[in-house]
Amino acid sequence: MSTPKNIHVRLPNWVGDLVMCTPALRALRHGFPDANITVEGRSFMRGLMEPLETVDDFLDTPSPERGVRPMLKRVRSLRRGDFDLSLVLPDSHSSAMGPFLARIPRRLGYSFDPGRRLLLTERLAPHQENGKRVPISMIERYLKLTRHLGCQDQGDEMTLVVTDESRSAVATRLAQHAIDENQPILLCITGASYGASKMWPAEYFAEAADALGKRHGLRTVLAPGPGEESTGSQVGEHMHEPCAVLLDPVLNLAQMAALVERARVVISNDTGPRSMAVALGIPCVVPFGPTDQRYTNHHLENQTLLSEDVDCAPCGLKTCPIDHPCMRDLLPERIIEATSAYLTAEKVTP
Repeated sequence: MSTPKNIHVRLPNWVGDLVMCTPALRALRHGFPDANITVEGRSFMRGLMEPLETVDDFLDTPSPERGVRPMLKRVRSLRRGDFDLSLVLPDSHSSAMGPFLARIPRRLGYSFDPGRRLLLTERLAPHQENGKRVPISMIERYLKLTRHLGCQDQGDEMTLVVTDESRSAVATRLAQHAIDENQPILLCITGASYGASKMWPAEYFAEAADALGKRHGLRTVLAPGPGEESTGSQVGEHMHEPCAVLLDPVLNLAQMAALVERARVVISNDTGPRSMAVALGIPCVVPFGPTDQRYTNHHLENQTLLSEDVDCAPCGLKTCPIDHPCMRDLLPERIIEATSAYLTAEKVTP
């Protein structure tokens, strides 16, 4: 089989998964050093992907992706790329449909049903144990695809490149809240684009941030993502200590990475910035509720995953139909102590 010259990679749709696919991109680059690698994803991902050495070009996925017109637009873009290999990382039919209609000769991804099987020329089955599908780390899941192509792993560390432009933009935003470069900050990620079920209660975030700010001399920064603005405002309203809520506008992904890099420690729901913190080596404490930890159970040296043993978890639901016991029962004291463990001195030294 000939060596591919133009490789198309359909990126994951979730920011956390996007960061977790960077080891696979690194393996792909090492395996095909002379190929042009074009990644396709949502437009807001561009700023996070373009600085990577593993990426040559970025192609915007039409939004919404479904529908005749968006799909035709996508197919035309893919045909112009003259791709000979497509690596489809998401599991949806729509993500694989574009490369199929664009007639890219080799199309690799995971296959779950006859429809998906039809759209791909090379298929991997989901991980199973004892005949049952079992969750595995998304990093490992993506690396299995690049191994199928003959690419050797180049480590499983996640990679992000923070630009000086993003650092400068974040410094300006923080200065507007009287936070200078010497002030250590506690970054709280209060939203979750997945759904409300992933969100630790606002009043719990506030209690933990107040306590940690007093104990360790930290200034709290709340940085909700697009559509999550109310979560940051709610936490801010519950707080007694000074805090900065970065709204109007919210940070883009590249700026969020710069803010995570700037933090002394992060408390984050199981959402994109949590993976950014791991990639950048920033300590992170994660309240876990409805999702299965096995999908992201990697690189635990610098992060702490906390959950409560409730019968209904992990349910995978986006909205809890009862009283949210998986998060409500996870009290602030546990988060405070886990976060304090990363702050070795009584006061953080700037």
